[in-house]
Amino acid sequence: MPKPPPLHPADLHGLARLGVDAGAGTTALVEAVHRTIATRPLGPLAPLAAPVTGLANLVYRSIPGVNAVVGGALDLALRPWLDAQRADASPTARETMLAVLNGVLGDHLARSANPLAIPMRLRRDGRVLGLRRDTLRRRFDPASARIAVFVHGLCMHDRQWTPPAGEAGIEARLRELGWSTLHLHYNSGLHISSNGREFAAQLEALFAVWPRPVESMAIVAHSMGGLVARSACHVAGEANHAWLARLRDLVFLGTPHHGAPLERAGNRLDRLLAATPYSAPFARLGQLRSAGITDLRHGYLRDEDWQQRDRFARAPAPRASLPLPDGVRCHAIAGHRADSTRHLLGDGLVPIDSALGRHADAARDLALPARRTWIAEGVGHLELLHHPAVQARVLRWLQA
Repeated sequence: MPKPPPLHPADLHGLARLGVDAGAGTTALVEAVHRTIATRPLGPLAPLAAPVTGLANLVYRSIPGVNAVVGGALDLALRPWLDAQRADASPTARETMLAVLNGVLGDHLARSANPLAIPMRLRRDGRVLGLRRDTLRRRFDPASARIAVFVHGLCMHDRQWTPPAGEAGIEARLRELGWSTLHLHYNSGLHISSNGREFAAQLEALFAVWPRPVESMAIVAHSMGGLVARSACHVAGEANHAWLARLRDLVFLGTPHHGAPLERAGNRLDRLLAATPYSAPFARLGQLRSAGITDLRHGYLRDEDWQQRDRFARAPAPRASLPLPDGVRCHAIAGHRADSTRHLLGDGLVPIDSALGRHADAARDLALPARRTWIAEGVGHLELLHHPAVQARVLRWLQA
């Protein structure tokens, strides 16, 4: 049996809060099923039909109050432990647990101020970068005029860019070539546009205190991270951020530019469950998934793509894609697993056309030149992070 990940005091607090939230959600689900059976008995359910009486109403109404009291007591009991917690790098197993929780429930964690919510940070070697000039001088000795930023995908974290023991990853190769490398660590359950806006602000803050003038920057992004990077470029262009003028290369690894089929399948399941009053309460279970996941249905990059809309309702894809940033060399790699249908799930999760920005509608096609696209044969979605052929291709592009 695998060992459970080591937990910080804040994790225990957050898991307890999540348990309280789950209790409230279960109560709401039971109440909805009860009311449906009581008001619309059908066939074998008819003997179970009974009005939702005043006593039942009292029970349903009292449980949220009890949950609130329990949650408040937990906050008070664990607060001394939380104040003493350090922000140092944590074990990889814990990072993975938090990354998955944030990918699936990250918007709820952030909205409820749960300690499990991951705040966006720029990091190096798993540790938060202090955005102060003197701190950066110590962490990067010497700081380079060339910066490479790595951006992870959904339910992942920055330390997953580290290759297996004994292998030299792309980051190590870039450092040997004189680059300064760092990573973005973020809550992948938030809306892509929200993460894009914060990423743009973090890069602008970094540029303001970098120890020497930056000549060029590259962003290497995996999966959802490519959408976050595109959204950040859009925000930076509108705000006239300084870092965008220094961005020379943007590399996408398995990025679903035109959406992910699995999320579209999840949306169809939501609609199927909501089709009858008896299964409709259970549609809530599918709708626990985060805003980041539902944004992947069509690859939403801007606030206006999702604002003022029910994110679980059926919605058409955007009429036109957000264009790639001007003056930036954009590159895309698609994986193609040997056991997958080539155009349906190229790397097991993202179709080849979506990963390469191709679309039959010219308004949605990203028009990436052939010399800046590549299909990695026999490579799955997660393997794109460390596969030697993928790393060699990315290095070739960045050194061009």
